[in-house]
Amino acid sequence: MAAGRKPATSPRGQTAQPPARTAQYGCSVTIVNFSRLPSSVALTACAATFAVMLAACSSTTTETSSSSVPAVSSSVAKAASGCPTEAAESGGTPDWTLPGATGNVAVTGSTDTAAPLVKVEGPFSVTETQVQTLQAGDGPVVAPTATVSVCYMGVNGRDGSVFDSSYERGAPVEFALNQVVPGFQKAIAGQKVGSTVAVAMTSADGYPKGQPSAGIEPGDSLIFAIKILGASS
Repeated sequence: MAAGRKPATSPRGQTAQPPARTAQYGCSVTIVNFSRLPSSVALTACAATFAVMLAACSSTTTETSSSSVPAVSSSVAKAASGCPTEAAESGGTPDWTLPGATGNVAVTGSTDTAAPLVKVEGPFSVTETQVQTLQAGDGPVVAPTATVSVCYMGVNGRDGSVFDSSYERGAPVEFALNQVVPGFQKAIAGQKVGSTVAVAMTSADGYPKGQPSAGIEPGDSLIFAIKILGASS
């Protein structure tokens, strides 16, 4: 997987939940990480969990703490019930390779039994957010304002570290797409439930001012590998 992993500062209640912050673009970001620390950013009003989860609302920067990962609601049509924790095997052909403005990234999507694999030759950066469907699902199309249930892994392009992963926790996260950072919404909206997707997002579409608790600095490009389990309008 990516090298030099840094734990986020606590998603919802267990490991490290990163703080919630308001990004530009009218989106407040909530980072949540559940593995080690108590909670430090939960999906409260902007509801997204994080090992890194992103939630949103305004244009000032704020940090909050909270705990506990929200359960996936029954209103969300689910394609699966959990996130595989088994590490992906390296050595195969990646589903997506992307040369950046600097560096490059190779992404292998998750399967029913293994987490995704994201390899970075960095520092990796992009000047424009790019989305790739790794495997198309056969469920309904996800609306831009849908509430979704996803498994995801977040990797920092600057150093290749995994700053958050619901695959490590073995549990999906649920949030509304209009409450996350722009790059995450761009990755999921318009996809079909059941799809695996990767996104390489600019700092402007992620955390323009950084997210210190997750090891994200201003200017960092981020890569997410995502599995869309379910969605409801």
